[in-house]
Amino acid sequence: MILETRKVSTQHTRISKLKKSHTYTRVKTLVSIQCDSCGSIFDREQGKMDPKRLDNRYYHVCQNCDVKKFAQSKGVEKRRFWELPVNSDLDITRF
Repeated sequence: MILETRKVSTQHTRISKLKKSHTYTRVKTLVSIQCDSCGSIFDREQGKMDPKRLDNRYYHVCQNCDVKKFAQSKGVEKRRFWELPVNSDLDITRF
């Protein structure tokens, strides 16, 4: 679940060819996300995320959790909700 979006600016110093110091700033947009698996809160850079995934309709899992195990548990929940047996050929993404 996406909680908030904030901007963080960092200042850096570089030295030019003429040996003069110049300071410059970089602004990053961080997104605070609550893990749907364990409930912990973590940050990701908005530029490194797919823009479609910046929505609460998608599940977000932190780097400490097993993504594949989480996805399997969500599939089991859908099958139990629709009362489908495991060996059925129906596609559960249609529902």
